[in-house]
Amino acid sequence: MFRQTKKYLSYICFLSFGLILSIFVSAPNHNFALAISSNIMAQGTTTDVVDSVTQVNLLQAIILGFVQGATEFIPISSTAHLKAVPVFFGWGDPGVSFSAVIQLGSLAAVLSYFWSDIAQITKGMIGAVSTADYDSQDFWLAVGIVVGTIPIVTLGLMLKVFEPAFYENSLRSMGSIAIVSIVMALLLALAEYVGNHKRNFQDLTLKDGILLGLAQALAIIPGVSRSGSTMTAGLFNNLDRATAARFSFLLGIPAIALSGLVELKDMIDTGAASSGLISLLGALISSAVFSYLAIAWLIKFLQRRSTWIFVWYRLGFGVFILAALALEWI
Repeated sequence: MFRQTKKYLSYICFLSFGLILSIFVSAPNHNFALAISSNIMAQGTTTDVVDSVTQVNLLQAIILGFVQGATEFIPISSTAHLKAVPVFFGWGDPGVSFSAVIQLGSLAAVLSYFWSDIAQITKGMIGAVSTADYDSQDFWLAVGIVVGTIPIVTLGLMLKVFEPAFYENSLRSMGSIAIVSIVMALLLALAEYVGNHKRNFQDLTLKDGILLGLAQALAIIPGVSRSGSTMTAGLFNNLDRATAARFSFLLGIPAIALSGLVELKDMIDTGAASSGLISLLGALISSAVFSYLAIAWLIKFLQRRSTWIFVWYRLGFGVFILAALALEWI
């Protein structure tokens, strides 16, 4: 009983701390971002995002596709790395749209790798509805994935519609990414300590979809990592590591698809997709290939080992960025 209470208290702390962190990290920059936005509007510009976005060439796009593929499903934050890598190499910021669109390569990889699981869950859900067998695990897994997608989609749309400049200038700042990365490393370490890692894929329920869906919504903050937040929540909920990763990947399919398709539409509407079509295709192919390899590697890795290597990596990543900022390297 004590262990069960401890588990749920830890999980509540995880979600609450993530929400508080998002407010704390972004608040100091909010007024600054709004002030700059007002400045630009006063000068006659029509854009809502003040960070400059640069066009990437084919080689840069392939490298960024590798970064996306190698980090999307590993709990170290693809968004953070897609922001940090171009900054350190001096390429400029490829922007939110480019980063979101090349996630479609990762989507293709996860659909390919988990096609049998997806087919089984879909078939099971349809069969359960047609026979009114609502005790079917496939039915509740499908419902859990749908319900678990709602929080991140809702928050994402709110940010895109109401505060795009706030997202670019506050949440995507290098300082914010560094701090968030360190905090999420500590939470992942806590999850490793608290969880018993005994529940497998056959033990998944609707509750897992809801809890991991709430955790996934924290990934709106760059540096949190969608796979990192959901895997951390899964470990808190006593899932074994491989199951937490597997369900995290399945849960992420709708969110990745919606985010990528919305930004792709924006790029097509603005003409950005056609002007950089070759680079975009190169990034998508690179992203798909390396995403598939990363999924296959991570599932096998977590069947035998813990997530501590990612804890230490995230701590080092965050500290390195803070040091680079302090030393004015970036």
